[in-house]
Amino acid sequence: MTIAEFLRDIPDYREFLSVEELDASTRKLHEEYPDETELFTIGHTREGRELLCLKLGNGDKNALMFGCPHPNEPIGTMMLEYFCRRALEEPEFIRELGYTWYIVKAWDADGLARNEGWLKGPFTVSHYARNYYRPASKEQVDWTFPVEYKELSFHDSLPETEAMMRLIDEIRPHIIYSLHNAGFGGVYWYVTEDVPELYRPMRELVESEEIPLHLGEPESPYLKELAPAVYKAEGIWETYDYLEANGVENIADVLGGTASDDYAGRRYGTFTMLTELPYFYSPRIDDLSESEMTRREVALIRLNKSEASYRELREIVERNVPFFSPDNVFVSAVVDFTKPEHIQAEREDVLRNQKYDALAKESEVFDNLLVSDMYQLLTYAMLVRAFEKDGLDENQDYSLAKSLFEERARKLESELDYQVIPIKKLVTLQLGCGLLMAQVMKSKKN
Repeated sequence: MTIAEFLRDIPDYREFLSVEELDASTRKLHEEYPDETELFTIGHTREGRELLCLKLGNGDKNALMFGCPHPNEPIGTMMLEYFCRRALEEPEFIRELGYTWYIVKAWDADGLARNEGWLKGPFTVSHYARNYYRPASKEQVDWTFPVEYKELSFHDSLPETEAMMRLIDEIRPHIIYSLHNAGFGGVYWYVTEDVPELYRPMRELVESEEIPLHLGEPESPYLKELAPAVYKAEGIWETYDYLEANGVENIADVLGGTASDDYAGRRYGTFTMLTELPYFYSPRIDDLSESEMTRREVALIRLNKSEASYRELREIVERNVPFFSPDNVFVSAVVDFTKPEHIQAEREDVLRNQKYDALAKESEVFDNLLVSDMYQLLTYAMLVRAFEKDGLDENQDYSLAKSLFEERARKLESELDYQVIPIKKLVTLQLGCGLLMAQVMKSKKN
């Protein structure tokens, strides 16, 4: 069986599954295939949910796949939903791949539950944003692995993180497929080592699904591009060094821990890949024609807008600290996502680095001036949810936050000119890239 044949029967999914639905599906599959699977709990979330792990296959190398390392990114949960059943229906194909698979469908299960307001649609930027949740860095399951680097000493791992650490230590995976996704844009990848033979077949798969590559600005300005839309995944030290080089002080207070790819790679030589792919798309994201603005000009416009938004959001939070409960996760997220240090560092880099002298591509202009506004919208929405979490809907600043969100949402809906990518296409692409990675890495040693 070929990869294309394995992907052939992916359903036309019209919605994402909730935590309860995912767990029920996993248990049902184990009941159907009790001799071919093992089902066990690797730990519990902070809110007491079981973290289920399904084991299948009998290869001589271990592979780990987990969905929702960030809880607003459920494409991977649907990919795993299909993969698990298809793998059991086609055991010969899985045997040929040569792995024993360990599957955790929803790692940040608590966070996914806070995103359930948009999982069934409608799939619009406004509805997605209004029901969005992503934790602060130090409350993220995949960003709180222990690390020691310069002045950074982080050992405050979350229960979910500790559960995954135990699993990684037990199985010492040959490969990890960390199932992330972006919100808007095109497809791009992170890899922990350069594997050039992997990139062409992945790009061809992207082309076959008619989804564009992400050719705007990378998520972080210090990322090393190995090939078009392929970036080297680095540890937290890269962020630390970038902030330090651009004059940020007290960096240890800004950063949290490191991630699973770094943890597994350093300990066991594990190769990790991430396939980032969006819910929403605009043709402008792959327009490579030159604009009339330099990269510096468009980056500074973005940074100035972000700085103004951060200030506005933080002022509202600070006025309402006495009214918010100490455990309000939406408040901690807003505070974390509006830290000025990252803007400070990037501004210094943009002003000094010669790469910003070049004319910006239209894709980069779109990314800086509109896509970045969508990500700002998400933080405004979480501020609204912070008030609602504590029942503060009579608060004057709740009305202000809500009006600011709605005004920005209306503006974006009129300007973005976007399309919604079918879930089936996203699952096909994410799974196809993962299977290509598994085939290519099979012969490589840890």
